[in-house]
Amino acid sequence: MSNEQIASAVQAYVELVGSGTAEQVVDLYAESATVEDPIGSDIKSTREALLEFYGVIAQLERSTELKWMRIAGDTAVFEFSLVTAAGDAKFEVTPVDIMRFDDDGRVVSMRAVWDPATDLKQI
Repeated sequence: MSNEQIASAVQAYVELVGSGTAEQVVDLYAESATVEDPIGSDIKSTREALLEFYGVIAQLERSTELKWMRIAGDTAVFEFSLVTAAGDAKFEVTPVDIMRFDDDGRVVSMRAVWDPATDLKQI
Protein backbone atom coordinates (compact mmCIF):
# COMPACT_ATOMS: atom_id res chain seq x y z
CA MET A 1 0.00 0.00 0.00
CA SER A 2 1.29 3.42 -0.90
CA ASN A 3 0.60 6.49 1.20
CA GLU A 4 -1.61 7.76 -1.63
CA GLN A 5 -3.72 4.58 -1.56
CA ILE A 6 -4.13 4.78 2.21
CA ALA A 7 -5.01 8.49 2.01
CA SER A 8 -7.63 7.69 -0.64
CA ALA A 9 -9.11 4.93 1.55
CA VAL A 10 -9.31 7.27 4.55
CA GLN A 11 -11.01 9.95 2.45
CA ALA A 12 -13.50 7.38 1.16
CA TYR A 13 -14.22 6.26 4.74
CA VAL A 14 -14.86 9.80 5.96
CA GLU A 15 -17.09 10.57 2.97
CA LEU A 16 -19.09 7.34 3.35
CA VAL A 17 -19.55 7.83 7.09
CA GLY A 18 -21.00 11.22 6.16
CA SER A 19 -23.29 10.14 3.35
CA GLY A 20 -23.06 6.44 2.54
CA THR A 21 -24.91 3.33 3.56
CA ALA A 22 -23.73 0.96 6.26
CA GLU A 23 -22.93 -1.58 3.54
CA GLN A 24 -20.72 0.90 1.68
CA VAL A 25 -18.73 1.69 4.83
CA VAL A 26 -18.37 -1.96 5.81
CA ASP A 27 -17.19 -2.85 2.29
CA LEU A 28 -14.02 -0.85 3.08
CA TYR A 29 -13.12 -3.43 5.74
CA ALA A 30 -11.28 -6.73 5.31
CA GLU A 31 -13.20 -9.90 6.14
CA SER A 32 -11.61 -10.38 9.58
CA ALA A 33 -11.46 -6.69 10.52
CA THR A 34 -12.05 -5.33 14.01
CA VAL A 35 -13.61 -2.05 15.15
CA GLU A 36 -13.22 -0.61 18.64
CA ASP A 37 -15.22 2.62 18.69
CA PRO A 38 -14.61 4.19 21.10
CA ILE A 39 -11.52 2.55 22.55
CA GLY A 40 -12.60 0.58 25.61
CA SER A 41 -15.94 -0.48 24.12
CA ASP A 42 -16.73 -3.98 22.90
CA ILE A 43 -14.76 -4.95 19.80
CA LYS A 44 -16.90 -5.61 16.75
CA SER A 45 -15.38 -8.37 14.60
CA THR A 46 -18.07 -9.70 12.26
CA ARG A 47 -19.63 -8.17 9.17
CA GLU A 48 -23.03 -8.31 10.90
CA ALA A 49 -21.70 -6.41 13.93
CA LEU A 50 -20.12 -3.77 11.69
CA LEU A 51 -23.34 -3.38 9.69
CA GLU A 52 -25.29 -2.91 12.91
CA PHE A 53 -22.74 -0.39 14.22
CA TYR A 54 -22.65 1.78 11.07
CA GLY A 55 -26.38 1.28 10.49
CA VAL A 56 -27.12 3.44 13.54
CA ILE A 57 -25.65 6.58 11.98
CA ALA A 58 -26.70 5.68 8.43
CA GLN A 59 -30.29 6.36 9.46
CA LEU A 60 -29.48 9.93 10.54
CA GLU A 61 -28.95 13.15 8.65
CA ARG A 62 -25.18 13.61 8.87
CA SER A 63 -22.08 15.26 7.49
CA THR A 64 -18.35 14.78 7.94
CA GLU A 65 -15.17 16.75 7.45
CA LEU A 66 -11.61 15.41 7.49
CA LYS A 67 -9.45 17.64 9.72
CA TRP A 68 -5.98 16.07 9.33
CA MET A 69 -4.28 12.77 8.55
CA ARG A 70 -0.89 11.15 9.14
CA ILE A 71 0.31 7.94 7.51
CA ALA A 72 3.20 5.66 8.48
CA GLY A 73 3.65 2.20 7.00
CA ASP A 74 0.31 0.39 6.97
CA THR A 75 -1.32 2.78 9.48
CA ALA A 76 -3.26 6.02 9.20
CA VAL A 77 -4.21 8.29 12.08
CA PHE A 78 -6.74 10.99 11.33
CA GLU A 79 -9.23 13.35 12.92
CA PHE A 80 -12.60 14.13 11.44
CA SER A 81 -15.82 15.72 12.60
CA LEU A 82 -19.16 13.98 12.38
CA VAL A 83 -22.32 16.03 12.76
CA THR A 84 -25.59 14.13 13.12
CA ALA A 85 -29.12 15.44 13.26
CA ALA A 86 -32.27 13.80 14.55
CA GLY A 87 -35.27 16.10 14.50
CA ASP A 88 -34.24 19.42 16.01
CA ALA A 89 -31.24 17.95 17.86
CA LYS A 90 -27.75 18.17 16.36
CA PHE A 91 -24.66 16.52 17.79
CA GLU A 92 -20.98 16.70 16.88
CA VAL A 93 -18.14 14.38 17.72
CA THR A 94 -14.55 14.75 16.54
CA PRO A 95 -12.79 11.40 16.99
CA VAL A 96 -9.21 10.55 16.19
CA ASP A 97 -9.24 7.22 14.35
CA ILE A 98 -6.37 4.79 14.02
CA MET A 99 -6.68 2.49 10.99
CA ARG A 100 -4.43 -0.32 9.86
CA PHE A 101 -4.65 -1.59 6.27
CA ASP A 102 -3.86 -4.86 4.51
CA ASP A 103 -1.98 -5.15 1.22
CA ASP A 104 -5.25 -4.86 -0.72
CA GLY A 105 -6.09 -1.50 0.86
CA ARG A 106 -8.84 -2.85 3.10
CA VAL A 107 -9.12 -1.80 6.74
CA VAL A 108 -8.02 -4.59 9.11
CA SER A 109 -8.50 -2.62 12.33
CA MET A 110 -10.01 0.67 13.39
CA ARG A 111 -9.79 2.16 16.86
CA ALA A 112 -11.51 5.46 17.61
CA VAL A 113 -10.14 7.75 20.30
CA TRP A 114 -12.98 9.75 21.87
CA ASP A 115 -14.98 9.75 25.08
CA PRO A 116 -18.79 9.75 24.78
CA ALA A 117 -19.06 11.45 28.19
CA THR A 118 -17.01 14.49 27.18
CA ASP A 119 -16.56 14.55 23.40
CA LEU A 120 -20.13 14.24 22.11
CA LYS A 121 -21.46 17.78 22.01
CA GLN A 122 -24.93 19.07 21.27
CA ILE A 123 -24.73 21.97 18.84
